[in-house]
Amino acid sequence: MIKKTLYFGNPTYLSMRNNQLVVKLPEVEKNDTLPEKFKKDSETTFPVEDLGVVVLDHKQITLTHGLIEMLLENNTALITCNSNRMPVGLMLPLCGNKTQTEKFNAQIQATDPLKKNLWQQTIKAKIKNQTEVLRKFRSCNIRNMEYWSGDVKSGDPDNYEARAAAYYWKEAFPKIEGFVRGREESPPNNLLNYGYAILRAVVARSLVSSGLLPTLGIHHHNRYNAYCLADDIMEPYRPFVDAIVLSIVDSGENIEELSQSIKAQLLQIPTIDVMINDRRSPLMVAVSQTTSSLTQCFEGKLRKIKYPEFVM
Repeated sequence: MIKKTLYFGNPTYLSMRNNQLVVKLPEVEKNDTLPEKFKKDSETTFPVEDLGVVVLDHKQITLTHGLIEMLLENNTALITCNSNRMPVGLMLPLCGNKTQTEKFNAQIQATDPLKKNLWQQTIKAKIKNQTEVLRKFRSCNIRNMEYWSGDVKSGDPDNYEARAAAYYWKEAFPKIEGFVRGREESPPNNLLNYGYAILRAVVARSLVSSGLLPTLGIHHHNRYNAYCLADDIMEPYRPFVDAIVLSIVDSGENIEELSQSIKAQLLQIPTIDVMINDRRSPLMVAVSQTTSSLTQCFEGKLRKIKYPEFVM
C-alpha cells in the first residue's frame, strides 16, 4: 500500500479521533460567530494508517500528544522544519519490528568483509543511477561513469564514489557557473537539501520497520550522526531526487527560494515510480524492499541488497 505524505505550511490544529488525523483551522475554531455545524464541516480527516510522512512547516502548528503517539505506533515519519522552512528534525518510533532484538544483534555482529561488500553494492547502484540522470538530462560523455560503476570493488578502495560525484556534479548544472554541491552552498543546493531530507526520513522510517538501527552504518561512522545507516542506504536513491531538481532547474523556475510549487514537486518523492526486482514500484515501497533485503543480508539469508533503477 502506498503511504501518503502530508505537508502543513500554515497555522493548523492537528489532533486524533477514531484513528483519524483531524485537521482544524485556527481562524475557524476561534470564531465564536460561526455555528458548530460549520466548524465540524470545515474539518479534514485522514486515516492514520494511510500516512507515511508528515511534514510540519509552520511555528503555529499545534498537535496533540495522542496524535504523536498514534503516528509513531503507525511508523509514520514526523518531520519538523526550522525558521528557514527547511527540515530540521525527524521523529521515529523506538520499536518498529516484532523480532527487533534478533535483527539488532545480526546488524551489530556484521563482519567487516560483509559491510564492505554491501558498500560495494551500494556505490555500484548509486553511480549507475547517477549515470542514468546524466543520460536523461545532459548530453555529456558518460562512458567514464559506466566504467566506474562496473569496476567498484569491495569497500570501494579506489574511491570511485568520489570520482563519480566530482564528474556528476560538474555536468549536472552546466549553466550554473561554479556550482558546488554542499549543504550551505548556493541554489539549487537548497532544493537538493530539502529533497534529501524527505528521502532520508523515508529510508529511516523503513529501516526501523525492518528492525534495524538507523544509527549503525555500514560505511558512514560520524559520532554525531544518528542516521548513519539511513545515509548509507539512501545513496542509490539520491539520483531520483536529483532528477526532480534537474527538471525544475531546466524548466526555468525561480530556485532562489523554496516556493510552494517546488515543495509540492519535492514532496512527491515517496510516490515516484522506480524499477526494483524488474517491477515498477513507488519509491517508498521500493525502499521497504531495500531495507528488508538488507536485514536478510545481515542475517545471512541473502547476499545482495535490492536497489532501484530508473524506469526506462
